[in-house]
Amino acid sequence: MSGWLRVAFFGLIALCCFGNIACQRDGASGKKRIGVTLLTREHAFYRDLEAGMREAAERNGFELIVASGDFDLAKQQSQIENFIVQGVAAIVVCPADTRGIGPAIERANSANIPVFTADIAAQGGRVVAHIASDNVEGGRLAARYIAQALNGQGKVGIIGQPEVQSTIDRERGFKEEMQKYPGIRIVSVLNGAGVRDRALKAADDMLQSDPEIKAIFAINDDSALGALSAAEARGRTDLIIVGYDATAEALRAIKRGSALRADVAQDPRAMGQQTIETVAKHLRGEQVPAAITIPVRIVDARSAEVAALP
Repeated sequence: MSGWLRVAFFGLIALCCFGNIACQRDGASGKKRIGVTLLTREHAFYRDLEAGMREAAERNGFELIVASGDFDLAKQQSQIENFIVQGVAAIVVCPADTRGIGPAIERANSANIPVFTADIAAQGGRVVAHIASDNVEGGRLAARYIAQALNGQGKVGIIGQPEVQSTIDRERGFKEEMQKYPGIRIVSVLNGAGVRDRALKAADDMLQSDPEIKAIFAINDDSALGALSAAEARGRTDLIIVGYDATAEALRAIKRGSALRADVAQDPRAMGQQTIETVAKHLRGEQVPAAITIPVRIVDARSAEVAALP
């Protein structure tokens, strides 16, 4: 092959390789592709979170590739591997396991793909930014509500979920705030895994082992509704349950005057929007905070969104 042909040949190869990389980072439409792996799509919270992400992606000209981890660490790890192979411009993770997801994030780091976490933090690997509710404050709000409802006296239980950081933070805030009320004792902390059937079993075991428990803090609404089913099966109309998420089903339970008395309300749509806006800023070369918190608040039967329910 002559010299000029050799130069032209290798130049063409280089152009093709560059084109393949560009096509990986950008979709067929020319939009930057962002890989998103949610914890689940079964919860209304994550459907709202996804909706917020899609709204912000449309504004920023991104193409979202959204998958659901379904509470399965191995499945979520595989989804991240697929995003790496596809050469996405960024990855957003809502970890199924805060610690376990670390090695998958490290592999994305090695591929020079920026990683962001939403709702649930990760331990391990480099994360550009974590966008979540102020979960410690949410736990404190739940503790204050229960303490006031009990007039500062009584036994309390927690239905937790120790696998993920957001619920660990909620539980921590709750416990810290309860230290201000010496007449209240946290006598039981059980794992409901964030799902209704396991939370129902945990709450039933809790109430059976200590019938004097007067209140339960549940780290999400599936846990709260599971605890409510256990309370109603036992005829515990005196029990006070406070949940977390303010889903429509939970708000209806509050409206009808059930043992589920209050909920900590998040704003998942705003969280989703903020996550993608943060990705966009980073990809433009702008500095972004390592942690961005979305405010939370307590809602009960007196709140406008509950009162407005049919």
